[in-house]
Amino acid sequence: MSNASNPAASPAAQVKSQPAEASTLGSLPEWNLGDLYSGMEAPELSQDMAKAAAQAAEFETRWKGRLASEAGKGKDGSLGEALREYEALEELIGRIASYAGLLYAGNTSDPKRAKLYGDIQERMTDASKHLLFFTLELNLVDDALIAAALDADPSFGHYRPWVLDLRKDKPYQLEDRIEQLFHEKSVTGRGAWNRLFDETMTDLRFEVDGEELTLEPTLNKLQDADGEVRRKAAEALAETFKKNLRTFTLITNTLAKDKEISDRWRGFEDIADSRHLANRVERDVVNALAEAVHEAYPRLSHRYYAMKAKWLGMDALNHWDRNAPLPETPKATIGWNEAKDTVLSAYAAFSPKMAEIAGTFFEKSWIDAAVRPGKAPGAFAHPTVPSVHPYVLLNYMGKPRDVMTLAHELGHGVHQVLAGGQGALMSATPLTLAETASVFGEMLTFRSLLDRTTDRRERKAMLAQKVEDMINTVVRQIAFYEFERKVHTERRNGELTADRIGEFWLEVQAESLGPAIKLRQGYETFWSYIPHFIHSPFYVYAYAFGDCLVNSLYAVYQNAERGFQEKYFEMLRAGGTKHHSELLAPFGLDASDPGFWQGGLAVIGGLIDELEALD
Repeated sequence: MSNASNPAASPAAQVKSQPAEASTLGSLPEWNLGDLYSGMEAPELSQDMAKAAAQAAEFETRWKGRLASEAGKGKDGSLGEALREYEALEELIGRIASYAGLLYAGNTSDPKRAKLYGDIQERMTDASKHLLFFTLELNLVDDALIAAALDADPSFGHYRPWVLDLRKDKPYQLEDRIEQLFHEKSVTGRGAWNRLFDETMTDLRFEVDGEELTLEPTLNKLQDADGEVRRKAAEALAETFKKNLRTFTLITNTLAKDKEISDRWRGFEDIADSRHLANRVERDVVNALAEAVHEAYPRLSHRYYAMKAKWLGMDALNHWDRNAPLPETPKATIGWNEAKDTVLSAYAAFSPKMAEIAGTFFEKSWIDAAVRPGKAPGAFAHPTVPSVHPYVLLNYMGKPRDVMTLAHELGHGVHQVLAGGQGALMSATPLTLAETASVFGEMLTFRSLLDRTTDRRERKAMLAQKVEDMINTVVRQIAFYEFERKVHTERRNGELTADRIGEFWLEVQAESLGPAIKLRQGYETFWSYIPHFIHSPFYVYAYAFGDCLVNSLYAVYQNAERGFQEKYFEMLRAGGTKHHSELLAPFGLDASDPGFWQGGLAVIGGLIDELEALD
């Protein structure tokens, strides 16, 4: 995850490799959550929940209605003290919520964990309602008073980036009682629908050749070398998704309407503006990215999939062949220790410090890697709170893409460790920049492996897999973004049927993937399993943003004589204290320049050119 509430999982993790026997993978780690709390019944957990509730209520009693007068006192005011108390409470509540969320992710089918997760959500929502006034009231203080207090009071000035960033929300905040109502009803509203989606997905079963599988292993079969296995898996997915479309359609309609109500009350003009604000990125920048990627479909995905169809001896690929392995793809399973060494050695070649931080995740059991019934699918890195450390969840099955996912999530982990020094209020990075370190970690690992590969066939397979991952990260995610725009726009005119949502899905997929991929019957249901549409509307463009950014950043690294690593670490340490323009300036990069996106996309095109030369 990139923050405590939203998963920043690698797109490649959405479609992973086929299962491997545990004996060939080695001993896969399970995380130790003891650094948060020793267990579900730990007295410290109960004590902290009571402490959070009591201190939050006390905080409201002490500070509500006083912020303007404290700001007016200048250096003699105590806004800095108030912010320190607020930050400490945010950290305490974040610690409790992180434990509940991670425990639940480890086995969402366990009723005890589900109950604890639900109970803690309710109690922490009740506690945090007493903190709601603080940001709302702070934003009502006159700009001149805030500016003077920031300059006069060093303790308040410490939080300058957070305070100035907060004031960007000012035009969209509502009256206190309405904000409190939105906040409290989130448990029975959006939060409840999110949980219904998660538990429904966990309970789904897919029958493939008489074997009943959960979602993750079934998706893995879409990477099987046998086309018949891939077809049967795709048909099993479609059959089960279709049986549950009524539920998924209701969830989608309800959450889209919920967002429309919130956006309308807050005054957001565009359906994605609330996400852009949260990401601290301008709408024009996102539009330029989406337009650049859309325009590049023919020379990237269309061209690549036409090449792949030829390699596989087919006139056109079926949708279940999109991630099929090439004949050149090595068949050997990659054990956990080899994956660990591969990633850490690539990190160490860039910076020993980066490898040292990543190595801590292995040494101290901060990773949960094994596939288990009930475990959350995909992969994520969760920062928890700065006083503890991040945790990484994977579903590791021993294929090259799993190694890339490990590199991706450890990149998030390194970023979260470095940004933690900013404290609970300023460590969180906007999603667009949160993907930078993860994708950069992938790129380091890929380049390291490619440089060591001299066999022409293996090199072709590696390049093809990297291109596919980049298409999944850039082209596919922008297509997802366009799909969401269609759904949320049309929802404003009334409820959408499953058929209508399926039509939108097929439209954007056909346009982005191109004529070399045939979308067979059943594919119209595949929108239903994408968790980002449910948990984080319009999240998906952050992947494309991060990939194109890293392509440009890596080019700077390759041409830099010295000093790149330290500038890179300074960027990661900044957390949420700087705008993307400030963070990229030391590297000579500007995301507001349309040419910036073309440069990032050209890297993908260059890899496809290299594949054509190897053909």
